[in-house]
Amino acid sequence: MDVISVSAALQIAGRAGRFNTHFEKGFVTTYRQDDLPILKNLLAQSPEPITKAGLHPTADQIELYAYHLPSSTLSNLMDIFVSLSTVDDSLYFMCNMEDFKFLADMIQHVPLALRPRYVFCCAPINRKMPFVCTMFLKFARQFSKNEAITFDWLCLNIGWPLASPKTIIDLVHLESVFDVLDLYLWFSYRFPDLFCQALLVKDIQAELDAIIQEGVMIITRLLRNSETRPTSEDDMNAVQRKQQYLREPKQGSKVGRGRLTEQLLAQGLLTPSMLDELRKEWTDKKKSSARDKYSDNEIRSRNNSGFRQTSGGSPEDEEGDDDETWKRGRKRDMDQFNQSPSGSGLLGRRKRKPPK
Repeated sequence: MDVISVSAALQIAGRAGRFNTHFEKGFVTTYRQDDLPILKNLLAQSPEPITKAGLHPTADQIELYAYHLPSSTLSNLMDIFVSLSTVDDSLYFMCNMEDFKFLADMIQHVPLALRPRYVFCCAPINRKMPFVCTMFLKFARQFSKNEAITFDWLCLNIGWPLASPKTIIDLVHLESVFDVLDLYLWFSYRFPDLFCQALLVKDIQAELDAIIQEGVMIITRLLRNSETRPTSEDDMNAVQRKQQYLREPKQGSKVGRGRLTEQLLAQGLLTPSMLDELRKEWTDKKKSSARDKYSDNEIRSRNNSGFRQTSGGSPEDEEGDDDETWKRGRKRDMDQFNQSPSGSGLLGRRKRKPPK
């Protein structure tokens, strides 16, 4: 994190608590307590005296270089100019050209004349804000077609109307949109024919400023919401690991010991409550199967033993013993043999043996 200059700290602190208010005095602080000593140190200093002036190549100078080097890009022309220029180091210095060359490379493929291209590259843009850079490129393409950048076109591309921010990320996006509106106004002063609806843009910029102020008032809630949402791949992996840990069975919980059960629980496809329900259904099914098997064996045993129901409706095996059962079966076989003409009723019948 970079430390701001003394002049920037004094400028920000000079407006603290007093901007758009009737208060004559205000207070300034830092978000982190560790940064407060740095702020105090900056405010205790005086701005450094300006001893040198910065120099930047003008559009006329770049056009002169382009006349002699027609195949060179604007970024290359800037490098050539800086390398060939000589300045008095005691009074002047060459300004930083990195932002200028960054914008020049961004719109190099857009068909623009040299002077409008030069003006576009002088636009006040923070190249660390992707949305602003994207809108800057759209402005250049629309300008190259000689089509007006209307209010409706702008609202369509920025997604207006915008909702109140719910997270810090939403608030940062609103600030990017505000910078895009500032960029439109900046172009409207230089190309009023194509950026022709500056008044309407100023109106929505005022509305957007109110939305941003509302978001700043609830910044504590936004910070809390941002902490609960993963903003990067590492944060997403951390959340997934946390959810997997919560799904893992804890010691003492009633879960199955099978390998398949452990895999299903680990993958979240099976919860402990679902496992308990499955175990209960499986136990009930086993009990039901055991009862059915017992009933079948009982009926089969009754048929093989020759049990019959008495007139009273109670089974004979509950009244007699094995000897009586054998005697009744033996008597029934003899009756069938006597009734048959040749004793064929006994053919194929197994001879009954008396019980031991």
